[in-house]
Amino acid sequence: MPVKIRLQRHGKKGKPYYWIVAADARSKRDGRYLEKIGSYNPNTNPATIELDVDGAVTWLQNGAQPTDTAKAILSYKGALLKNHLAGGVRKGALTEEQAEAKFNAWLEEKASKVQTKADGLAKADADAKAKALEAEKAVNEARIAAAAPVVEEATEEADAEVEATANNEEE
Repeated sequence: MPVKIRLQRHGKKGKPYYWIVAADARSKRDGRYLEKIGSYNPNTNPATIELDVDGAVTWLQNGAQPTDTAKAILSYKGALLKNHLAGGVRKGALTEEQAEAKFNAWLEEKASKVQTKADGLAKADADAKAKALEAEKAVNEARIAAAAPVVEEATEEADAEVEATANNEEE
């Protein structure tokens, strides 16, 4: 039985949500599956991926073939790297501790990259809100300034007339 690791679509129209599953290659896209390995939500920024890495590695070692999109997700979460390192351990090129150390170092680097992207997105969002607020303040000030000078000019002219009349009376 050929097994594929693929995405199974859930969610509503226009808001997809995927399960990452190991399924028989002959079954329908959203049909029967052997095991649910994780989930993928592309609606968030950055996309939310929950994956049982050990379960995915087990299926890969048993011969499951990931689809292109599933392969990208497995690579992003490190399942393919862990599978590669496990192969090195089986061949004797690495010890289990070395493989685990390499995988943990990769995970820390990946987490810092993801956090940097999330911080950049949050900063860009805050900057956009600040710009919108400044633009709104400028529009409000312009609106107030357009209405206020008419009143000020009238009072200045009235003050000038009062002073002129006072000067004329003194003379």
